[in-house]
Amino acid sequence: QVRLVESGGGLVQAGGSLRLSCAASGGTFSSHAMGWFRQAPRKEREFVAAITRGGGSTLYADSVKGRFTISRDNAKNTVYLQMNNLKPEDTAVYYCAARWEYLSAGRKMDDYGYWGQGTQVTVSS
Repeated sequence: QVRLVESGGGLVQAGGSLRLSCAASGGTFSSHAMGWFRQAPRKEREFVAAITRGGGSTLYADSVKGRFTISRDNAKNTVYLQMNNLKPEDTAVYYCAARWEYLSAGRKMDDYGYWGQGTQVTVSS
């Protein structure tokens, strides 16, 4: 059983930056591709970014490409989401998720078996 705990959310002005962290415990972190998703009020949860088990390959939603960077440190059992040039439309609860073991990185929520509790990111205009 993998437990995920996000941190780093907060309130930031448009154009600012935040770095989200997600600490994993239980299981073998390096066996799981990891992803970040977000859910804005009255909207469905959506894919943001994903990273392979070794960190060598990443995927991004078009809406965040060039602004967000996902990374991981397998020695620290932690995945990060660096968010730059934030926009008001980035306001959402951000969730960290671990894919079922040994699956490659991807965008489908159904392939993620473990989820954190979420951290709020609010971007003011």
